[in-house]
Amino acid sequence: MTTEATEPTADASRTSGSASKLIKVVVLAALVSVIGVAYFNYGDDLSLAGLAEKEAALQSWQQDNPVLAYGAAWLVYVVVTGLSLPGAVPLTLVFGWFFGFWKALLIVSFGSTAGATVAFLLSRYLLQETVQSKFSERLESVNKAFRREGAYYLFSLRLIPAVPFFVINVVMGLTPISVTTFWWVSQCGMLPGTCVFVYAGTQVPDLQTLADQGWQSILSWPLVAAFVLLGLFPIVVKKLMAKFGRTPEALQNKEEPGRDT
Repeated sequence: MTTEATEPTADASRTSGSASKLIKVVVLAALVSVIGVAYFNYGDDLSLAGLAEKEAALQSWQQDNPVLAYGAAWLVYVVVTGLSLPGAVPLTLVFGWFFGFWKALLIVSFGSTAGATVAFLLSRYLLQETVQSKFSERLESVNKAFRREGAYYLFSLRLIPAVPFFVINVVMGLTPISVTTFWWVSQCGMLPGTCVFVYAGTQVPDLQTLADQGWQSILSWPLVAAFVLLGLFPIVVKKLMAKFGRTPEALQNKEEPGRDT
């Protein structure tokens, strides 16, 4: 009787698991398809050269529809950063030029955090098996560090760009950290870098010049000083963390002594 009762339960569990995997695959495939079609159709329009061609039209539209412009800019930034699409840095520069420092800072800061949270949630609910298989060794180290340090661990990773933005998002999605904690810690940790890049955007004379001449068109002593400070800031933070034995090494791609390469 026990065996007969257990077998249907096991079959139901396997069926439920298979259905759950199928739903995840379908949702992920639909998401990738939508992203692919959108990027294929509108990717060039969001490039620096594409935006430069529409410079006058964009400024006129923003003056006529300020609230809509802010919302659209935020949504575009969320999509680009949340799906790890190329173009986040050029968009930051464009927003700094287009909206001015403080307005652009709000859009980019909250947009990048929202995008990071989107990637975090996709990892937690849709990409869990893929991420675990790819980052299994690092994930174990991350979980140990997270249990030991808590939210401070994520904050230190945000301050010290030891690993790519998207890797932090997807790997942290498999830790016990709550969405709320992930949001506010990321918001604070990414703010220094956001300030510098938005400020760089405010130095852009016009988009066509930036597209044609690149960084040379916006270089100035205040901007150089800001980037120097941004470069020194992680070094200072890392030294302070190392002094207290709290440097986040779990996600860094370092070889262990005696380990085969």
